[in-house]
This record gives sequence, C-alpha cells and structure tokens, in this order.
Amino acid sequence: MTTVAEVAEQDGRAARERAPRRAFGDWTASLRSLDVLDILKAQNAIRAADLVPVRWGRMSASPWTFYRGAAAVMAADLGTRPHSGLTVQLCGDAHLLNFGLWATPERNLSFDLRDFDETLPGPFEWDVARLVTSIVVLAREHGGDAAEAVAQCLAAYRTQIARHAGAHVLDTWYDLIHVDRFLSVFTDADRPRAAAHIARKAQRRTHRGVLRKLTEIRDGRLRISEDPPIREHRPDGPADELFARYRESLPDDRRHLLDRFTPVDAVRQVVGVGSVGMRVHLLLLQGRDTTDPLFLQIKQAGESVYEPFCGASRYAEHGRRVIEGKRLVQSATDVFVGWTGAHGHDYYVRQFRDMKVIAHGELLAPRLPEFATACGHVLARSHARSGDAVAIAAYLGRGRAFDDGMTAFAHAYADQNAADHARLVEAIDAGALPTAPGW
Repeated sequence: MTTVAEVAEQDGRAARERAPRRAFGDWTASLRSLDVLDILKAQNAIRAADLVPVRWGRMSASPWTFYRGAAAVMAADLGTRPHSGLTVQLCGDAHLLNFGLWATPERNLSFDLRDFDETLPGPFEWDVARLVTSIVVLAREHGGDAAEAVAQCLAAYRTQIARHAGAHVLDTWYDLIHVDRFLSVFTDADRPRAAAHIARKAQRRTHRGVLRKLTEIRDGRLRISEDPPIREHRPDGPADELFARYRESLPDDRRHLLDRFTPVDAVRQVVGVGSVGMRVHLLLLQGRDTTDPLFLQIKQAGESVYEPFCGASRYAEHGRRVIEGKRLVQSATDVFVGWTGAHGHDYYVRQFRDMKVIAHGELLAPRLPEFATACGHVLARSHARSGDAVAIAAYLGRGRAFDDGMTAFAHAYADQNAADHARLVEAIDAGALPTAPGW
C-alpha cells in the first residue's frame, strides 16, 4: 500500500517536469506582459494620495530600496513562468530585511519572518527567489560576498527542508529558532559582538522605550509627538472606529487583556518603502498610569500582489488574510494581532516594536553569508509548517540543479531590478512622477 509520504515524494519529482529546476535561471524581460511603472502606479489607487510622492522618493533612492518597494513587479514576473505547483503559505515578500528577532509571548527572542502584507498560498520557489535575489541586490549596494551568501542560503534551505521531511509533524510545528540558535550561525569571533548588539536593541525597543522616544506630555495629557510627514495627527483619522472593530477580532482572553488599557492618542504614520501611502495609524493606549503604555500599529492591507496569479484569498477581509497567514507561518505570534476595517479599507493590527530587532543593510554586509544561512533556515521551517516538506524535498533533490537555477535567476533578476530602478528615476527626472523626501 502506498504511504502518504511516498505519494508526496512522487508529486515532488513530477513537479520537476512542470518547472525544470535549472530553467528557473532563464530570466529575460521579454517574458513580461505588463509595464513596470504601470504596475507600480496601479498600486496607488488605494493609497493616501498625499503620501504617494514620498513612496516614489523612497523607492528611487537606490536599486535596493526599489526592490523593497517593488514586490508587485516581481510577482508579475514570477507569474509569467511555469511553477512547481507545490503550494505553501508564501511570506510574499521574503527579502533579507523582512527577517528579524522579536519577542514571543513568553518574552523570549525568536528569529523569524516579520512581514506578511503579501502573504498568500502559492508556489514555494517564489519565496526562495525573492530571498536569494535580495541577497544579490543588497550586496551590490552595501558590499558583502553575494556568491557565498546565496550558496549558503540555498544549502541551508535544502538541508532544513530535508530535515523537516523526516521529522514528526508536531516537531516541525513547534520548531522555534531561539536567539541562541540564530547566533550559532556566526563565527566564534563575531558571536559575542552580535549577542551584545541584539541585547541592547531589544532592551530599547519596548513599549517603555517608545514611550520615552515618541511621546510628550501636552496640556497635562500623554500624547504622541509629531514628526511630519512621518508622524502627524490627522482630524480624519478613523482610529476609534478601527479600534472598536479590532477588539471584536480578538479571542476572549486577549480582549480581557486589551480592556485593561485605554486609548489616549493616535497619529498617522509613514513606514517602510513598499508600504508608503498605505494608511497606517500608531495608537497609544495607557494602562494604570502614564508609565504603563501599549502601542499598537494599525496598518492598511490591500489585495496581495500574488492574487492575480494564485487566485483570490479565501478571506473576505485582507487584514484577516495577513493575520491568518502570519499565524500559519510563524512559530510564535504577537498576542495582540487582529484585524479591522473602516471607510472601505481593511487593516491589520500588531504591537509596535515590542523588542523587535531588525538588521540594516550596511550592518548585514560583513556577515551576509551567516545571516543568509539563518534566513534559509527560517524560510524552510515556515514552508514545512504550511506545505509538504516531503514533496518539496523530492523536488529539490540532492544535486545542484535547483541551486544553480536559483543562483542564475538571482543575478539576472538583480540586473533587471537595477534597470527597473533606472526607469523610475528617469520618470521622476522627466517630471512624469511627483517625488518628495520622507526619510
């Protein structure tokens, strides 16, 4: 009698016919059916119009910032190609800076994926392609050994997928990459420095740290300080309505905890690169007194950039799509995550910062292979949680076909990304797109 694992292995090998592994590297812009700038401009339809110039300004800064903001472009390009059909819950934007450390509900630091605006079920290799290309793009801007980093990332992914293919289901589900395991990829010489840096960052990036940095007492009341256009009070901000509907999305125990806090202030916030223009509200809640804060980020969610190619989300609310994907992919999730909506827009909610430690490109460059290895581990774990690790492992095989195809794609698509960035800059210089500073 054929076992479930044997069927999955047959499916994985059959997928090689649908999507030959080495052929993934055969990228050419002639495969495109959509114009890059048209794709990006179409995304502005649901964004705050006054922030669109800030988005163009941030994306035009460099090929790396363009890559971070152009997930929709890459999704359209990946959608033109044959794929494995081996479905996982995609992160959707698995570039290097969307991996980081944050606190689990038990207040331990875990290394995991951190951004799920584009999450959707889709072919596993699309996440891998997004990750390895980001390594090359970042290395070209900030330095670092891109060839070694890509090789180690892919080797880590394959090794961990194979490990999960042979593991018990619950062992994979409960697998958590604790900060100590994350640090183990660094050399003995670098490990103490990395550990000290993480500890300092985590101590500062708490609710009380945000309280010290981003608030003030005004007219005898605690208020979020302004820094236009990054943070500013808006008379039309629907924070109260959003908060009420968000509360309804929480399970009873989380509502009980949330009810111990009272909303006292809210501002509109500008975050990231690809997210600029999406409506984001930073909400300050107060517990027992002004020294007992809770900061929640309420972030607009639109259609995933993969929906035109993978089908619509099963969830009617895009905020719920993000949160359900986040819960499926991460081993431990923020206790305050939820979703809401108002005035025709969907949103998701999470804690702001809460011990989150996120690397910067220039800091990553000297240790790019080590960091890329850790990212490969995490991505494999997330795919094993939501997909079939046995089928993926069978597709990957033991040789270099997948690695060679992905490596060739990463370099070819980094070239494409640089050309696309140049087109954006030309359009801005010609006056076809408005731009504004916003860092």
